[in-house]
Amino acid sequence: MERFYPIGTPGAPWSGDERESWRACQVVHRSYQVDVVDRLRAFGDAVDLVRYGALPVDPDRFPLYAVRIVVDPSAPWALVTGGVHGYETSGVFGALAVIEQAVKRPRTDVNLLVVPCVSPWGYEVINRWNPGAVDPNRSFRADGASDEAAALMRLIEDHEGDFILHIDLHETTDSDESEFRPAAAARDGLPFELGTIPDGFYTVGDSANPQPDFQAAIVSAVSAVTHIAPADDAGQIIGADVTQPGVINYPFADLGLCAGITSARFTTTTEVYPDSPEVTPEICVAAQLAAVDAGLQFVADASAIGDTAD
Repeated sequence: MERFYPIGTPGAPWSGDERESWRACQVVHRSYQVDVVDRLRAFGDAVDLVRYGALPVDPDRFPLYAVRIVVDPSAPWALVTGGVHGYETSGVFGALAVIEQAVKRPRTDVNLLVVPCVSPWGYEVINRWNPGAVDPNRSFRADGASDEAAALMRLIEDHEGDFILHIDLHETTDSDESEFRPAAAARDGLPFELGTIPDGFYTVGDSANPQPDFQAAIVSAVSAVTHIAPADDAGQIIGADVTQPGVINYPFADLGLCAGITSARFTTTTEVYPDSPEVTPEICVAAQLAAVDAGLQFVADASAIGDTAD
């Protein structure tokens, strides 16, 4: 099914002027300063708040922050990222919840690096892309065109300590089909074919390192919070084969996905479904927190039996 997007000419990729027209249509709906930065600063000395850059579109308005929580300098590190796609709200608030929980009930077996909002401009305008109409979560590569992705990659390159875990918090929304995939097709001069949105939570593992037991542990924990997405009639979720209940795999490195930026053994992308009538924003955040908790516990259990080596 073809659908014409209001910007551009069918069959022709966007020019720079058309990207500017798209950007001019974006409207600020919420405040990164109030929702994220003020909450991070409120933790005070309980965390190590690191400014790792700022967005060139407005450096004063969009500083980039990470939080470090060190419990044992000799312990491995876990990375939690949210807001790679700024419109995926529970990814941002789920990451903030991870920090809050770590401050109240710190673990003793792993250090945490949490980046709650990788794409603050996208967060404010509730959009998947950055100001240049670029998808940050296809840009985690040396030649990527996303300032957001490049800044995070520099943070990881400069980080001291080995990562054992990376969980990247995302959502799959109804607006993926109503807005963002049609926009991507128009931007790239391609026809749009209507897809389907999975009804429920699922994870995306790395096809080069799927770790099925790790994925299953996360899905099992989240199933106590919200429903798990079933496979469609073709045995797939968003066009990828379901390898086990609630799990699909993508080639992280080949696609330039955020979840592939470390050499961690245990990696996943969570996908919460916020548009279900069965969930609330609070349930979505709780699902993200449950996913991180389950991932951390799986790694701790694996470490206890000496099963974290490659």
